[in-house]
Amino acid sequence: MSKKTSIMSTVFLFSVAVTLIDAFVHPNYFVKIPIKIMFFLALPLLFFVKNKDVFKDFKDMFVFRKDGILKALLLGIGVYAVIVGGYFLTRNIIDFSNVSSSLTEGMGITAENFIYVSLYISLMNSFLEEFFFRGFGFMTLKKYTTRRVAYIFSSVLFAIYHIGMLEGMFDIWALLLLLAGLITGGCIFNYLNELNDSVYPSWFVHMFANFAINTVGFILFGAV
Repeated sequence: MSKKTSIMSTVFLFSVAVTLIDAFVHPNYFVKIPIKIMFFLALPLLFFVKNKDVFKDFKDMFVFRKDGILKALLLGIGVYAVIVGGYFLTRNIIDFSNVSSSLTEGMGITAENFIYVSLYISLMNSFLEEFFFRGFGFMTLKKYTTRRVAYIFSSVLFAIYHIGMLEGMFDIWALLLLLAGLITGGCIFNYLNELNDSVYPSWFVHMFANFAINTVGFILFGAV
């Protein structure tokens, strides 16, 4: 099997697997954590272990470049403001009432444990997704296929992966809008990492996006 086929099949199968687990099994969120670590970190690492000639690519994606990180932090702050501001602008248009109940019924997330979940989502989960979809599914894949294919493939799979989590929270039109936003966001994250040849920029912006989503979550749970 070629490296291109190996990467694309891994990203496709693992992201769809997590989506189906979310959509049909509805595991408690604390049960889902080790599942995501296995699919998005441990198993993809086998590619680099098996292909020692590309292990340098793995190390290069974690090179810390100060200038790129500063720009990512500033962009992250802007993303935080846009997401939180967008919630306040659309809360009378989009029905958010099912979000907190879906989180509680589907994943066991409550107002009492949301602080722990939010910390994991912002710090660890964002890293897992960035390593898997951007580091492995884009930066590594791009070396074995065209730039356009790598952009589209990783961004679309990133959006599809979220369907299992978002299903039942919104009506179809709001869901389609969110998926379009996720594809666009995936392309932006790819571009940030491409500019800096590192996974850190997208991770930092993703972290702030999750901070914003968790802020909305606290509002919906009535914690703030």
